[in-house]
Amino acid sequence: MRVAFRADASIEIGTGHVMRCLTLARALREAGASCQFITRDLPGHMGARITAEGFDLTLLPAPQGPAPEGPPLHAAWAGVDWTQDSTETRAALATSPNWLVMDHYAFDTRWQNAACPKDTRLMVIDDLADRKHRCDLLLDQNLGRTDTDYDGLIPEDCTRLTGPRYALLRPEFAQRRAQALAARAHRGLQNLMISMGGIDAVDATSTILTALRAAPLPPDLTISVIMGRNAPALESVRALAQDMPFRTEIAIDVNDMAARMATADLAIGAAGATTWERCCLGLPSLIIETAANQSGIASAMAAAGAGLAPAPLNAPDFAQSLAATIAQAANPERLATMSNAAADICDGTGLNKAAGQLFQTSAKHRR
Repeated sequence: MRVAFRADASIEIGTGHVMRCLTLARALREAGASCQFITRDLPGHMGARITAEGFDLTLLPAPQGPAPEGPPLHAAWAGVDWTQDSTETRAALATSPNWLVMDHYAFDTRWQNAACPKDTRLMVIDDLADRKHRCDLLLDQNLGRTDTDYDGLIPEDCTRLTGPRYALLRPEFAQRRAQALAARAHRGLQNLMISMGGIDAVDATSTILTALRAAPLPPDLTISVIMGRNAPALESVRALAQDMPFRTEIAIDVNDMAARMATADLAIGAAGATTWERCCLGLPSLIIETAANQSGIASAMAAAGAGLAPAPLNAPDFAQSLAATIAQAANPERLATMSNAAADICDGTGLNKAAGQLFQTSAKHRR
């Protein structure tokens, strides 16, 4: 089976779309498939990471003109008009793959009709349910998402994989799950993790560290900050860390996130794909809303009892809200309750389910 992926990373987009596609591609390759990536040359693209993992890469040309206007709402994220992107994507597909996987908010059914070869099946990875798709398989891993949210947006015969049980997590999260849950029980708050994404374009990390200086935290607390080397605010975060009243370490481009999450007792994180990694390991979270499209995950996690949602990052009272929320979370009983609720949301087996569906569909249509 041959699979092509179309996903981008950039300062604006972040790294999450490419990272979860890499996770799926590794699983497919281990099962015998060959995979290629098509990504655009945007500031902060992850072409080097893709090739370092051994995947074929086509790097589409950097945008030359103004960003396109919508629809869709996130059309500007592509850097070029959908017609140009679909033409370049189609050209990058040297032969028709069995599957084209599209993980991009900027594209809808128009791009899909133009980019996808006739005999190629299309998988869409989405989080928004805000535009139409012409796909054979759709995956939306967000909490609270149901199949009916895509009624009228995708073909009736499209297979729908919805909810965190289908989250695309690397195998090490499921492997460490039992150990992490057992170790965290009755430990209290000793280790706090801050992870606002590989790019953190709005520098939420600095805002959070500044707010934590006056928060009611144990004096012997250890804070671990996870960032990517392309984060624009990396040096200013390093300077802030040296002046924190708590021991604060900065880790760059980590490849052992599961192990780090397993040793943490509480996380402050963005409402992205790492939400489900934390849930798999029963790691309670304070979910920080840094963009309007994250409000659904933040509120759903709070409603499930798996985390707490302070005021949005841009709220005038963010610092006070964060301090009050972390005071609630520091209670050992509250931590334990949130940990159990988080673990109930995602068990880390979604990757195998999604990869299996791709193989199963291809095998069925070869008969």
